[in-house]
Amino acid sequence: MRPELKEYKFDTMLWSTFVAASKLKNGSEKEYRSMLPYIPYFNSTVDALLRLGEPGRLFIECIAKYFENYITARDRGFHNAVTTFCFSPSILYAMDVFPICLEVISVAQTFAYKRGTAEFLDYCNEVGYTETSCSSQRGTLGAFLAGLGADIDMILTNTPGVCDTNANAFAFAAAYLNKPFFSLDIPPVLVDPRTDEFQDSDFRALIIFLEKQTGRKLDRDRLRIVLDEVAKQEEIVAELEDLARIVPNPLPVAYNLMVYASRFLFSGMKECTAVLESMRRIGTDNADNGLSGLSGGVEKMRTFFCYIDHYTNSLKLWDFLDRNGICYQGNILSRSWANTAPHVKEYHTEAAAYSFDKTDLDSMIRTMADHNSRMPMIKSIRGPYDAPDMWLQDTLSLAKMYNADCIIYNGTPGCRNTWGMVKLLARDTEKAGIPTFIMYGDAFDDRVESWEASQDRLEEFFRVRRLMA
Repeated sequence: MRPELKEYKFDTMLWSTFVAASKLKNGSEKEYRSMLPYIPYFNSTVDALLRLGEPGRLFIECIAKYFENYITARDRGFHNAVTTFCFSPSILYAMDVFPICLEVISVAQTFAYKRGTAEFLDYCNEVGYTETSCSSQRGTLGAFLAGLGADIDMILTNTPGVCDTNANAFAFAAAYLNKPFFSLDIPPVLVDPRTDEFQDSDFRALIIFLEKQTGRKLDRDRLRIVLDEVAKQEEIVAELEDLARIVPNPLPVAYNLMVYASRFLFSGMKECTAVLESMRRIGTDNADNGLSGLSGGVEKMRTFFCYIDHYTNSLKLWDFLDRNGICYQGNILSRSWANTAPHVKEYHTEAAAYSFDKTDLDSMIRTMADHNSRMPMIKSIRGPYDAPDMWLQDTLSLAKMYNADCIIYNGTPGCRNTWGMVKLLARDTEKAGIPTFIMYGDAFDDRVESWEASQDRLEEFFRVRRLMA
């Protein structure tokens, strides 16, 4: 690792970067344009988000607030916890624990810096962690292993059996940093009374662990407030998903990113709700006026990503889709699995969804456990890809509901669970009549395959399959 990277705390730098970015539009348009050259590798990302108006500004402010919360938690008498995007932060907020989501922070780095997370990725290998693991955690984990991040209190995950490379990253970090560690376990079957009983018991053990680490008991009233906010957020997400079914789709392509990132950061908190409400207002207004969310105003095709996105510098994936008139119909990260979600109602999969029960403390804990067990990956790839309520069924249902013209898979070389079955998935989606493309890059590391190479292959797929001229 270069010595200059060790001069400052990496997350404090990101906090300052996003705070400054959120204020760039406070002056005149001329002042704003004059400032952009001073952030040459971040200006495209900032400009793409701020062009979205209020939702983009709120989203940037949301990210800045997230860094502030966990970096200053100890100074304010609270705790923080390293965790994963598969783990809903809502229970943590209910107990005044501020989450540090490794994957989201890795994306923040790839959006802000030309160098991305490369040196932090490599540092993990230097201290003994395998290079075949997932780059989404390593991109941030390396900074913490090197002592370049905020002091952390504990480490939490919930991916054993679903994504072993994810689970191993957190287990390695806990051992290397000598931090308290708790892992929820995920049974391979989603809809089963024994699964419900196990997950409820496991989640209660998590609460006991958090109470021990923080010295605070779970407060019923505080939990209810957080759960009310989660319910409000899931209702808005359901409305956004319904809006995305309209032709033309009234939602800008970046909205899906903002939906899932906001929930990973602030599920159960008003910061997330504010972003979602702002997107809903603009999406509804566009729909009422028959407007497309694409900047060019003309919808040429629709695509559904069956896994994750490509997080290269400057939002290049979203820019590519927008420039080519391709509506982005979301991925498994942006989905809600509350029983109010449109796809749940459309395909009568209520048994695989969860509902909100706030009758008493026990019912609220069960609701939290159900919500957490429907997070991305945890919901769709815990079992065989073609089992009921798993990846294939979810992918086909969503692609058909959104009238997607094609399905795209993107992941990382460390996604061994999905790579072990993605060609079987593609075979079955092709049989269902939906052209399917497998990207071979790394969503978080451009060194595996540059975005330019990935873009060339995507364009070739669109031409060969006659999806675009």
